[in-house]
Amino acid sequence: MLHNSPSHKTLIVLAGPTAVGKTALAIRLAQALNTEVISADSRQFYKEISIGTAKPSTEEMQGIPHHFIDNVSIREHYSAGMFEKDVIAFLGNYFKEHSLAILCGGSGMYIDAVCKGMDTFEEIDEQLRTELNEKIKELGLPWLQQEVEKHDPVYYAQVDKQNPARLQRALEVCLTTGKPYSSQRKGEVKHRDFSICKLLLDTDRPVLYERINQRVDSMMWQGLLEEAISVLSYKHMKALNTVGYKELFDHLEGKCSLERAVELIKQNTRRYAKRQLTWFNNDGEYTRFEQADFDKILQFIRDSVK
Repeated sequence: MLHNSPSHKTLIVLAGPTAVGKTALAIRLAQALNTEVISADSRQFYKEISIGTAKPSTEEMQGIPHHFIDNVSIREHYSAGMFEKDVIAFLGNYFKEHSLAILCGGSGMYIDAVCKGMDTFEEIDEQLRTELNEKIKELGLPWLQQEVEKHDPVYYAQVDKQNPARLQRALEVCLTTGKPYSSQRKGEVKHRDFSICKLLLDTDRPVLYERINQRVDSMMWQGLLEEAISVLSYKHMKALNTVGYKELFDHLEGKCSLERAVELIKQNTRRYAKRQLTWFNNDGEYTRFEQADFDKILQFIRDSVK
């Protein structure tokens, strides 16, 4: 579905679950449409981690400029709200010279931040954030879940309870304002000075799950374990509380074998893909395609931006 806008500038959103083939398709589309790619993958921002985030290599990019990859350090705080501001500012300049841009990724919250906007909350005190990071490092996800449920049972009933980033964000707002996070969320869609065309790349579950398994094996072969070792001292940072790293951190700390850690990465990645699809399927503005539908996708975009 194309959002109507007085501007002829269009942001093409290419969303979908991990390992479905979004990056390769985005590059093909960018070549055909003479445009550039903005990453909406909430882990590809970080400079220090590349293998476990499936960043496209220079060769894979095939000369197509990619933005918002390697733009922050895992030592820095970077949120969906910050991403919204940065991408909207970037597009303000980009659309002066171009009519199309591709936003590609699987992080639904970050995509929604660009397309719909984020609620604005009181600034979070960095000391509070540091203390929460330490508590989460010490007591883990169960403690974080209990705290959110205690301070905001309404939001806790709705949130993905396996997503520490969203849980921590809610708890930060609760503790900063003294009010439930849910009571402060307006959910108002912000006006954008460009049109939005949303595509969902999907495929049959057995095919997707096999692709996930193969990707994890490939990452291990490329050196994911060595990458995890290189960032082990930062394991408490939000950027690393994520599938692919936390399982290997457990292995490195003697909590499980390497074989079991790899098994868990595959299992948790499949679960993550299901949650991604639930998010996108709950948004009725997406038109679904398979990767093999390249010509159909290209025609759909051209028809949408006329």
